[in-house]
Amino acid sequence: MTDYAKLDAWIDAHFDEEVQFLQQLVQVPTDTPPGNNAPHAERTAELLKDFGLDAEKHAVPAQEVKDYGLESITNLIVRRKYGNDGRTVALNAHGDVVPPGEGWTHDPYGGEIADGSLYGRAAAVSKSDFASFTFALRALEAVARPAKGSVELHFTYDEEFGGILGPGWLLRQGLTKPDLMIAAGFSYEVVTAHNGCLQMEVTVHGKMAHAAIPTTGVDALQGAVKILNALYAQNTLYQQVTSKVEGITHPYLNVGRIEGGTNTNVVPGKVVFKLDRRMIPEENPVEVEATIRKVIADAAAESAGITVDIKRLLLANSMKPLAGNKPLVDAIQKHGQELFGEPIKAMGTPLYTDVRLYGEAGVPGVIYGAGPRTVLESHAKRSDERVVLEDLRRATKVIARTLSDLLA
Repeated sequence: MTDYAKLDAWIDAHFDEEVQFLQQLVQVPTDTPPGNNAPHAERTAELLKDFGLDAEKHAVPAQEVKDYGLESITNLIVRRKYGNDGRTVALNAHGDVVPPGEGWTHDPYGGEIADGSLYGRAAAVSKSDFASFTFALRALEAVARPAKGSVELHFTYDEEFGGILGPGWLLRQGLTKPDLMIAAGFSYEVVTAHNGCLQMEVTVHGKMAHAAIPTTGVDALQGAVKILNALYAQNTLYQQVTSKVEGITHPYLNVGRIEGGTNTNVVPGKVVFKLDRRMIPEENPVEVEATIRKVIADAAAESAGITVDIKRLLLANSMKPLAGNKPLVDAIQKHGQELFGEPIKAMGTPLYTDVRLYGEAGVPGVIYGAGPRTVLESHAKRSDERVVLEDLRRATKVIARTLSDLLA
């Protein structure tokens, strides 16, 4: 048997164990917010120890986490060194995830298996890659036994809030500086670029009044409607701005949360909404933010007595390909095509991810891991999120083979 065939055979022989590992990870909630994710890191470290893998626990200082709007973060690093020469390859997956929401037909924390898929919040994005990366590493050590280079597992807990206290924190603390990295993704494509994201909170101030005498107040909601209409008009303009990156279309804006008012018989004195502006790799984030702020200010000025406060919640830069990522792309495409029986495209994604932080630190990386062809198929951030078990199996094999190539 070739080394590739032996790697595949080891993963097949241990696949039931891999599925059980993923089930146990899904069964520990990591809803963010509120973001109390240290318990999941502790559980993950326990499970890794059963495999003979020691995880360093890097707890982000409590006050730093609290100031950020979360409750607890402990990031994990597993370091496996095989020799002084060769590359260090990092594999990063995030454990934090949005709350489950409504509409589930399976327990979001059950890890139930039905019709060949494993269901649960984070089953696809991205606890599945805690499993694929861990078992790819185990297969590598059991079969290929590399004599040089090293592999690091980075399991972090701040992707939903932008990664600053996840990979960003590990990099800033000087705890890691790999030569190459692979981050959790989907198994039918290798992603080399992604959108950026600007999130803002807009508070529209008016003046409360009794609904029987509305002229004594200033309706913040009517002011907010004018601002929202102006923002939504931007989406029509954004369609004229197209990206040259395959898989990415044009910029867009979404208002995902609105709250305000005190009662039905009171003219609302305050309305707060949160917006999400996706930026294509060709855009300048500074210019994007300045334009959004001007659109809001101009619309607010149309309503007498209305004032606004604008707070930036998140600025995640887009990911642009670094030249050094070619060995990753080549290996994943080669093995992906063989194992999935179809070409694995190198392309962009409209998502934003932690990978940009590695890129900004000069570490070439790509996004690849267990999952379906598209975000839509995975049900990520929706009810009944799931990963097809056969996709998990094949993606684990692709990662194991790729590590074998990179450390050869």
